[in-house]
Amino acid sequence: MSLTLEFDGAVATLTIDRPDKRNAMSFQMWSALPGLLDKVEADDALRVLVVRGTTHFSAGADISEFTTLRREPDDARRYNAAVHAGERAIATLTKPVIAAVTGVCVGGGCEIAVACDIRIAADDARFGITPAKLGIVYNAVSTKRLVDVVGPAWASQLLLSADLVDAATALRIGLVNELHPAADVFARATALAATIASRSQVSVRGSKKIISRITEGLHDEDEAVHALYEDSVNSDDYAEGVAAFLDKRSPQF
Repeated sequence: MSLTLEFDGAVATLTIDRPDKRNAMSFQMWSALPGLLDKVEADDALRVLVVRGTTHFSAGADISEFTTLRREPDDARRYNAAVHAGERAIATLTKPVIAAVTGVCVGGGCEIAVACDIRIAADDARFGITPAKLGIVYNAVSTKRLVDVVGPAWASQLLLSADLVDAATALRIGLVNELHPAADVFARATALAATIASRSQVSVRGSKKIISRITEGLHDEDEAVHALYEDSVNSDDYAEGVAAFLDKRSPQF
């Protein structure tokens, strides 16, 4: 299948492992993503997911399948549905997701990275979203997420030109959070994941929900938001956090 899911304490790592194709995503791989993400969602011991490639993050969808699995319009619609479901599985995971990006991060690979909450990248990585080279209209949900991340002007440049940008540009436009030497990217991503895993999960997941609501245009403090507040102040995490602060020690969540 060329996707592996591994666990180390509270951190799960999903690896795109198809180096002979620069980790291009096949239809089978896209189709497998929801099931793999369901495993992460269902395991209460897992608190953070890191998504990585091997040498490269991902060169996108496997173009060789376009003449077979995407030859006819109905086939293309089925393929696009699998891509969308895979991207949504990452973007809607209730637990934080960190992309550890090295090498090329293009097309569907960039779509996966943008679906993550945080992107840690190599200082020589390259990024691009290239449907304009293929006669494809980029999915509206993924386009919105790209606009949320980099703004409409840079989303326009990336989508309309289909040009690749370097890591320094990706950092400047907000496409990535941090840059590091390629050899250090996964270590930094897993260290950040461990830090997030050590924090109050009531706070982490509540914050992720509110951030998601804001990007969806929901800015009011409605009953759902008030419920998050209420759950937090009645949680064991809140009691531990206050006690640890008063005792001048690190909290154990």
